[in-house]
Amino acid sequence: MYHSSVISKRTIKKFKSRNGDVPLPVFFPDATRAVIRTLDSSDIEGTKTPGILVNTYHLYKDLGKKVVEEHEGIRQFMSWSGALISDSGGFQVMSLAKRSDKRGTINDDGVTFKLQGKEKITLTPEKSIQFQMVLKPDMVVVLDDFTEPGVGYEEAKDTVDRTILWAKKSKEEFLKICEKEKIKEEDRPYLLGVVQGGEYLDLREYCAKELVKIGFDGFGYGGWPIKDNGDFNYDVARVIAENSPADYLLYGLGIGKPDEIVKCFDMGYYIFDCVLPTRDARHSRLYVYNANSISDINVRDDNFYSFFDPSKQKYYHDTEPVSKACDCLLCTRYTRSYLHHLFKNDETTSLRLATIHNLRFYSLLMERLGEELKS
Repeated sequence: MYHSSVISKRTIKKFKSRNGDVPLPVFFPDATRAVIRTLDSSDIEGTKTPGILVNTYHLYKDLGKKVVEEHEGIRQFMSWSGALISDSGGFQVMSLAKRSDKRGTINDDGVTFKLQGKEKITLTPEKSIQFQMVLKPDMVVVLDDFTEPGVGYEEAKDTVDRTILWAKKSKEEFLKICEKEKIKEEDRPYLLGVVQGGEYLDLREYCAKELVKIGFDGFGYGGWPIKDNGDFNYDVARVIAENSPADYLLYGLGIGKPDEIVKCFDMGYYIFDCVLPTRDARHSRLYVYNANSISDINVRDDNFYSFFDPSKQKYYHDTEPVSKACDCLLCTRYTRSYLHHLFKNDETTSLRLATIHNLRFYSLLMERLGEELKS
């Protein structure tokens, strides 16, 4: 059950970045392969999105270290000037290595992914950290063993034990690299531990407490956050928050529904990432605030947002903007009628404008929640 204000506000109020601190909370859209589909980096900047998330597994597989090193980091590669988080490849442990067709194997040393033919990629906790440090992000995430939904207690405990083991190896490798490269403590990226354990609250608590002993800058809500009935598991979010030091950043990994973000924010989660806004945009699903202007947005209303589907025929004669409570490129320049026309004719511009709009919706959400931290 969700309880508002269960956890007091965290003590940290800004996200430290190489290119300037970012006020919390923040939403980082997934730029998996160093790109958000249909957008370039200037488009992302135009939505007032302060940071992005890139994927270690895919960049390790597609680019490798040499290309990234030649550009002195992934920011220069994609000409991105904002904040940056690199994930660990932990989600791919579940989505690829543990899926039914067994496209990988896992042991205490790491995970081996099977690619086409006989080609393989092995990702260890150490290799994940090494490659992420080459990417030069503002936050590095340790490799974890994703607890699959619906597994029994003993199997869930095995993933927790391996997650803790990998976290120790990751922390050791991180410190080794920082010492070798003479990176001062104040210049180091955040190091994020990931709490696993599935729906078993005692395992979540145990995992969090063991990770605190290792020492991190924050915790991520690891694993699948949705219950069998489709509800968000706020109990797990609460247990992680209750067992985190007050100066830890709390990161809702993969958490992206606006109402879930608001409730997790109340528990002290100030960082979020998800594919939802960009993926939904490409499927003609736009997020709109139920307000007549930006100043009227109230994220504390039970139904503070709804969805707009531009593909419906009735919008062909609608000369209104998609939303009056938005200042994105789509809403300030084009009508619902024009967007319907673009989607009807499968124009790629429709995907670009819809994605820009959804990202601005999320940056507005962060701005509204951020105002509460200032008060």
